[in-house]
Amino acid sequence: MTTISTNKRQKILKELDKYKSTDFDFASGHILGSMCCQPHPLAKEAYINFLETNLGDPELFSGTKKLESHLIEFFLSFLHAPPTAEGIIVSGGTEGNITAMWLAKQLTHKKEVILPESAHFSFSKIASLMDLHLVEVPLTDSYTTDLSKVEEKISKKTAAVIGIAGSTELGTIDPLPELSNLCADEHLFLHVDAAFGGFVIPFLQKLGYLVPNFDFLLPGIHTISVDAHKMGYSAIPLGALLVREGDWFDQISVDSPYISAEKHTGLLGTRSGGPVAAAYAVTQYLGIEGYTKVVQHCMEVTKYTSQRIQELGLNLVLEPTMNVLGVKLHKLSEIVEILASKGWKVNKMARLSSMRIVCMPQITKHIIDEFIPVLEKTCREVGEL
Repeated sequence: MTTISTNKRQKILKELDKYKSTDFDFASGHILGSMCCQPHPLAKEAYINFLETNLGDPELFSGTKKLESHLIEFFLSFLHAPPTAEGIIVSGGTEGNITAMWLAKQLTHKKEVILPESAHFSFSKIASLMDLHLVEVPLTDSYTTDLSKVEEKISKKTAAVIGIAGSTELGTIDPLPELSNLCADEHLFLHVDAAFGGFVIPFLQKLGYLVPNFDFLLPGIHTISVDAHKMGYSAIPLGALLVREGDWFDQISVDSPYISAEKHTGLLGTRSGGPVAAAYAVTQYLGIEGYTKVVQHCMEVTKYTSQRIQELGLNLVLEPTMNVLGVKLHKLSEIVEILASKGWKVNKMARLSSMRIVCMPQITKHIIDEFIPVLEKTCREVGEL
């Protein structure tokens, strides 16, 4: 093992600190626009302990592979999957969506994907990568997919239909029970992108919120993608793709003769066990009760933020479905830029002429009380108020 002198080590670490110091960080609470969060302390500890493990070569790291299997079992149980279901760990929603569409194309041998305007930009990548044609449908006044328009677009070329459980822009949930029935009747592949909402919706239901089902309880759903590094309170990157029939994975598996697994499924070869250990640790520590409390906190902060923003005289795009707020702004780019210069990061949604605020677990009412005067001053500076 190569030794490193103390001086050289300190020099390198100092350089790294210099670059890191220019980053925004989740712990400050000043990142208000991201759907990722400050990892749970236990996630950080677990991640470091598994830093050198490679799940791409599972026999070398058999314990880590078992952890991965247990984590997939958690996801399957959590999403009410049938006994035939299986899952794979992915890097996040983009890889989950890519893999789902890879399956849809292989199973149907068709090339059209029907999706709402609110679908994640990863589907544009998918269309380019897989020579698929995206058929967009408009949204209703509630910013969810227009079911009647989906029905109109169905054709003999349809490979898959996409439903969103927690849209990236506003956190809205498509009418998935109705979409499930439609796809079941038409024998269509239905993929649900629940990258954000997967760790929110079940707990909203437990808290008494009227939100639709989104998981395998709906018989028309074929695949679901969900991220633990968002509301799962885990470390980046960790997502999962769950499929109703495990043997579908045979359609995208390849021989892998020079590693310890005879078959390889998914996009990535080398995969760190760190995120898997982190996600497993947090899911075991928090459990259903813990996650319910996390979501309850986030919704309380969301309601408080909504109230404070509207007291300024600003309007929301719509009442929040989950812990995501869209704030209408005429001078959007200018306001977002000034807020960043003052140390606050929100997301710009140009299509909706609004900024996005996501009340993640690390955001508190105290942080919102610090932010609101800065927002008000900024809006007055540019003539928004």
